[in-house]
Amino acid sequence: MIYLDTHVVAWLYSGLTDKLNDVAKTLINNNEVYISAIVRLELQYLYEIKRITDEPNVIIADLSNHIDLKVCNKNFNDIISVALTITWTRDPFDRIITANALLDKNILLSKDQNILNNYSYAQW
Repeated sequence: MIYLDTHVVAWLYSGLTDKLNDVAKTLINNNEVYISAIVRLELQYLYEIKRITDEPNVIIADLSNHIDLKVCNKNFNDIISVALTITWTRDPFDRIITANALLDKNILLSKDQNILNNYSYAQW
């Protein structure tokens, strides 16, 4: 089981697989692929500021069909409890996305250097 950071979801949906390295492609192809529910909200934010052109539910439905992407249903209060311990970022999306993966020590696939530097299960 792996989790995808928001930018990875956006790239996959847009067909920008050339932005993924071999490690990322292998992890996506060889694992169950999940996102934190907060990724939906971040995608909505990106849609509202016109950084992406489709709404989150369209993106997630498409990726669910193509790569069997699933939205995690871990207890949100448990995720927030873990997020409270993450002090290396002020970005609430990154805190919750990382906490979601950290709850069960899952891999988080991200190119974000801050996440890679601070979350020991992050991969790129």
